[in-house]
Amino acid sequence: MKPQPRHDEPFAPELNALLEKRAARVREKLVDAEEESVLWVAEFPVGEDTYAIPLDLLRAAVPLRMVTPVPLSPPHVIGILRFQGQIVTALSLASLLGGRGWREDPAVLLVVDPGFGRLVAVDCERIPKPAGLPLKQVADARAKASGAIAEVILPGLRQVQLLDLRQLTERR
Repeated sequence: MKPQPRHDEPFAPELNALLEKRAARVREKLVDAEEESVLWVAEFPVGEDTYAIPLDLLRAAVPLRMVTPVPLSPPHVIGILRFQGQIVTALSLASLLGGRGWREDPAVLLVVDPGFGRLVAVDCERIPKPAGLPLKQVADARAKASGAIAEVILPGLRQVQLLDLRQLTERR
């Protein structure tokens, strides 16, 4: 059975105008929601700066104590660890970034997939927190970036350095 309206009378013009305004507002909100698409990242501090990696590249956060030092390795290599049956190279993120210092000693390794077929691990001060970066600002920052770091400027002039792990690790 098809529902039938109780009144066959047309709406008053004022009511039609009000409904049209409401419909326009709903359409605007849908467009705004599309523009507010975000890139989910794992955000963590390195010294005084805030860095981030795309969350889909992060595989795990493990304690630094799981690393076995490798004698005569390059300075940016902390050592190796076993992760899910694979041998993973642990790298010093501060060294890869050009010697920026830590505020506190690293305690965590982030196991990541930089996109070249092997997992690597990088050290950081603490377990990263998930955050969303607006895709528009990320695209603008990546377009301006000339290296492995794209500086994303967020509202309130907060800056997040988005890392391109593939480019960062390939330099070594």
